[in-house]
Amino acid sequence: MRKLNLTLIILWLLVIFTVAHAEESGPPTVAIGAAAPDFCLPGIDGQTHCLKDYSSPKVLAIVFTCNHCPTAQLYETRIKQLVEDYKGRSVAFVAIEPNDPNAVRLDELGYTDVSDSFEEMKIRAAFRHFNFPYLYDGDTQKVAHLYGPTATPHIFIFDSERKLRYEGRIDNNPRQEYVTRQDARVAIDELLAGKMVSVPTTPSVGCTTKWAYKNQNRVEAIAKIESQPVTVSLASAEDLKNLRKNATDKLLLVNFWATWCGPCLEEFPDIETMYRMYGHRRFEMVTVSINYPDEKAGALAALEKQHATHRNLMFGSHDIYALMAAFDPKWNGAVPYTVLLGPGGEILYTHNGPIEALELRRLIIANLPDDDYTGHQAYWRKAVYEK
Repeated sequence: MRKLNLTLIILWLLVIFTVAHAEESGPPTVAIGAAAPDFCLPGIDGQTHCLKDYSSPKVLAIVFTCNHCPTAQLYETRIKQLVEDYKGRSVAFVAIEPNDPNAVRLDELGYTDVSDSFEEMKIRAAFRHFNFPYLYDGDTQKVAHLYGPTATPHIFIFDSERKLRYEGRIDNNPRQEYVTRQDARVAIDELLAGKMVSVPTTPSVGCTTKWAYKNQNRVEAIAKIESQPVTVSLASAEDLKNLRKNATDKLLLVNFWATWCGPCLEEFPDIETMYRMYGHRRFEMVTVSINYPDEKAGALAALEKQHATHRNLMFGSHDIYALMAAFDPKWNGAVPYTVLLGPGGEILYTHNGPIEALELRRLIIANLPDDDYTGHQAYWRKAVYEK
């Protein structure tokens, strides 16, 4: 009896391990030769798109992609080019965003201007002029579970009978200059020519699909941030002069605010989100309260309410105009006042009044050094500065 109980316990533990492992690794990828799983999903165009709506073309390509992933971003132009090049050739393209936006941690947004919500999909599509249907599956992830995309981007190509003939990468290198095989093009061309796809499966490099079970990771990451201490230090004129010089190799965002300034407090959450998005990269943020030194307790309380765990300063004397001039002689004194400085003090952005958060985030990612993801800065500089 004891031996039987031990056997049952072992079997039960194996079941638990198998289920947990399956959840962690995601659902299986649909098999080559299988029929296209059905779907009906909302598109950013306000329409519902279903598999049956794409029954006429000889070839159907479904790309699982997203907004936040830097690899997916580098493929946006290539996907658009595929759509353009196969226009009028009986090939349909559909993009599906599979991520649950609540499962994306803020530090996973360090290479993007927006996350993966439905509304943010509309923003990205408009900014990058997408020429393909962009559908949302993040609420239920039902379709993603049927297809099993392992990363973004991951393309599935179906023949005229809607049997899967190719799945995997779009081409063989995220850096476009190193591409030597355009796998998706080869597969499409072979299908259009009535041939079998010569290489039906390839691995797909990119960000892992953000399944709903990862929501807890985001909650835990926020709790860790909010558990850190919040401090504020008094700043002299010399401190503010040195702040303006930004004698570092990092981008520096400086935000001047006051406890009595309604617009300052209203924009504070956007400022904090930027720090949490980009703070693990070569990016620093400093807030400077223009309150008087004897109002330090009130300034600290406001900062604690925002969980402002970065560097915080406040004016260290009652001669506030001299302190303002120490940072920027041309500043008219109105707050909020926000400045983005490049390494060595290059002014990249200045703004009196409430910021436009999306504009500022795009400027940040377009100017962040990309020594850890070569090509990303150039991609975003072109998107931001060559619109």
